[in-house]
Amino acid sequence: MSSRTHTPVRWTYAFLDRPAEHFERARDFWTAVTDTSLSAPRGERDEFVTLLPGGGADACVKAQGVAAGDGGAHLDFAVEDVAGFVRAALELGAGTSASHDGWAVLRSPAGQLFCAVPWHGESVRPPVTGGSRLDQVCVDVPPSAYDTEVAFWSGLLPDWSSRPGSRPEFHVLAPLPDLPVRILLQRLDEGDAVSAHLDLACGPDIDAVRARHERLGATPVAPGPHWTVMRDPTGGLYCLTGRDPETGGLPRAMPQGVFRK
Repeated sequence: MSSRTHTPVRWTYAFLDRPAEHFERARDFWTAVTDTSLSAPRGERDEFVTLLPGGGADACVKAQGVAAGDGGAHLDFAVEDVAGFVRAALELGAGTSASHDGWAVLRSPAGQLFCAVPWHGESVRPPVTGGSRLDQVCVDVPPSAYDTEVAFWSGLLPDWSSRPGSRPEFHVLAPLPDLPVRILLQRLDEGDAVSAHLDLACGPDIDAVRARHERLGATPVAPGPHWTVMRDPTGGLYCLTGRDPETGGLPRAMPQGVFRK
């Protein structure tokens, strides 16, 4: 019999990972995009920063300069019982990447990094800014690992809504309304490596948001009718979507059969 007990997630952070040599440029772009300011750097190499919203809201985006690789994105789950959350993840098939004093870096069965961190009372979601809201981490999953990842994340987050997305290759894990970041699992057509990127909900003004991002130094990669793949000034991929920035859901006027993200 499993010894696992449910440890609810109290807050979520989207974590932007970018190569250390481009970190300053990345954090400047993303603070402009999200209308935030930077915390003081922390870490042994000053590699971590938090993007601080105004108006009394709590932060939900952080950034990290990584020493190796191209970076990407990951999630931090803030919980009251870090050890309990880690145990639950391990029982469901996660692996431990690194253990620290009071927090841990874990890997999903497919290898996607995520962190279990202490909850410090965060509760106020940042508002929509610049016509958009950074509200989703999209995990791009190899086809052979997709079903396992859906089962893993659904089991780890039992009080989140776990449902098929608007297309067969999508699966959505949506948290309770007060939590700021949700998960989209996307099944790739091919490949064997998992990765992740950030998504912003822009509503019907996606073209205006795209133009603003271009002025800040981003480049469109693959525009579509209701989504646009972008590349930030450091080369990192992310997406602008037509989802409602207030709710994260599909716009009511958009047929589900044609929605892309």
